[in-house]
Amino acid sequence: MLGDVLLIEEKHKKAAGDIKDKILAVRKPKFIVAISGESGSGKSELAHCLGRALKEAGILAKVLHSDNYYHVPPKQRNAFRQARGADSIGLDEYDWDGINRTLDDFKNSRKVEMPCVDLVTEQVDTLTTDFSEIDLMVFDGLYAINSEGVDMRVYIDLTYHETKKAQLLRGKEAVNEWRMAVLEQEHQVVTSLRGKADLIVNKSYQIETV
Repeated sequence: MLGDVLLIEEKHKKAAGDIKDKILAVRKPKFIVAISGESGSGKSELAHCLGRALKEAGILAKVLHSDNYYHVPPKQRNAFRQARGADSIGLDEYDWDGINRTLDDFKNSRKVEMPCVDLVTEQVDTLTTDFSEIDLMVFDGLYAINSEGVDMRVYIDLTYHETKKAQLLRGKEAVNEWRMAVLEQEHQVVTSLRGKADLIVNKSYQIETV
């Protein structure tokens, strides 16, 4: 996403380095890593640091965010959700056909156009990428590990209760009663995917193999 705010700490760099080592041990051509976790858990920071660490290792990685694939664009999403209630929030909000098609495009080295959200304007722009030049994809998002064709799934085991400071610093959305209801619903859905993970980033930001 364009205009995202990253709060990179040493723990993100360390975890990214450890994940990079695990990737190098098993990597095959057109490898996909997915990173999931709750709001404020450090998905974007970890994905960015992993992309940088891989580049330093001579591997060109593309970082892709699942938030680019919501059915409802940012400007309309909050009202859309409120009209339907917090219980409607979850996996069905995403264009999984679009996500899985993009991952397949990467696997097959196609040149494609993809949606890309600009967080400043809240517009959905179009990004053109030539996947023939990309060695590896890092796909992050609340439910990213639910995607098809992923080779390594990483789950950050921090709840929104434990990441309130990060949410306030990032300032993406006002923290009010409705926002807390959204976070609780996302918590329920994200934790239901934990069993898909190959690696767990624990509460101390250490990497555990499942």
